[in-house]
Amino acid sequence: MKKPGSPGWRRRLPWVGGALLVGMIVVGLWPRAVPVEVTAVTRGPLVVTVDEEGMTRVKNRYIVSAPVAGQLRRIDWKAGAVVEAGKTVLAVLETGGADFLDTRSQAQAEARVRAAEAAREAALAQRDRAVSSAKTFAADFERVKMLRDQRVLSAQEFDAAQLRSVAAAHEARAAEFGLKVSEFELQQARALLSRGLPGGGGAEPLIVTSPISGRILRVMQESSRIVPGGFSLMEVGDPTDLEVRIEVLSRDGVGIANGARVMLEQWGGAAPLAARVRHVEPAAFTKISALGVEEQRVYVIADFVDPLEKRAALGDSYRVEARIVIWENAAAVRVPAGATFQRAGVWQAFAVVGGRSVTRTIKLGRSNGVEAEVLEGLREGEQVVVYPGDKVTDGTRVTPLVVSGR
Repeated sequence: MKKPGSPGWRRRLPWVGGALLVGMIVVGLWPRAVPVEVTAVTRGPLVVTVDEEGMTRVKNRYIVSAPVAGQLRRIDWKAGAVVEAGKTVLAVLETGGADFLDTRSQAQAEARVRAAEAAREAALAQRDRAVSSAKTFAADFERVKMLRDQRVLSAQEFDAAQLRSVAAAHEARAAEFGLKVSEFELQQARALLSRGLPGGGGAEPLIVTSPISGRILRVMQESSRIVPGGFSLMEVGDPTDLEVRIEVLSRDGVGIANGARVMLEQWGGAAPLAARVRHVEPAAFTKISALGVEEQRVYVIADFVDPLEKRAALGDSYRVEARIVIWENAAAVRVPAGATFQRAGVWQAFAVVGGRSVTRTIKLGRSNGVEAEVLEGLREGEQVVVYPGDKVTDGTRVTPLVVSGR
């Protein structure tokens, strides 16, 4: 063995130094692992929603008008005041005998009385039918709840039965409102007919009472003035009987089904409120967006499902943020939307196998913008790269920088 410093050793030294230099260059140029964010493909609930703003409104409202022309006394009522049907005096009109009827007007007044009587009978029959239907659907829903507790009924059947029960209850309430309004209009028609006849008290002030029990929503005319017949005085309704009107794009409205779940958020309460879509209006309208773009929009009407106690402070024309469920799967294979990308019209993702990225061609289902449903190409539990970037290609060595989970 040659000792260091000998002539042979000195001849080999340049070769050793060159080998070390080449090795250092190779190590320096060797591709390093790319740090990436990694997450797992999971199985769980996936919900796709249409998110838009909505507004609450009183479902059944009534505008109280002056039945005849005359001098209106000042109205001291304010919005929010509680009124009782047939008892609360809303307005007083001084007609001064000007409402006496001639032969033709008397015949018209008598015809209005007969029409009001027929309308009352129709409203009474409709109320009885709606109440009967509400009782039937309520009893069916109680039986469905028992079957649901015994785990012999699907969630879809339970939701359908609940929707029928809620809708029937709202129809019964609306029919009761219609009956009260028809009775009020009959009383008004009879009063006008009797006042227009000689000796019918035409010189006495005309008292206008509330047609329903509820609250005053708006007062259109407060000051004393002469008003013509049919002049709107105030609007009354029941603010606890609310529905939600939601504006959506017409292309989104096509995918919204009756009975779809609605989650109402940002309404002022601590927890979201539950509602159900009653119907999507058949006619759309044009609206100019904040960016100046014409949009075709349509109204979606939803009924509250939660009891009144959870939304006691909610009133008429209050703003809410609505999330309408158009599709949901309780056990979907899901992946973050940031882990998927398209190449040549094909969806792909990078799976992490043995410390390297592997390109997987995948088939996606529904997506809510945050997560997407995976139909083919990835299995539950596999690791995928989120937001891979340009440095990650097929076969790239990767180092998990952040492992995100749900």
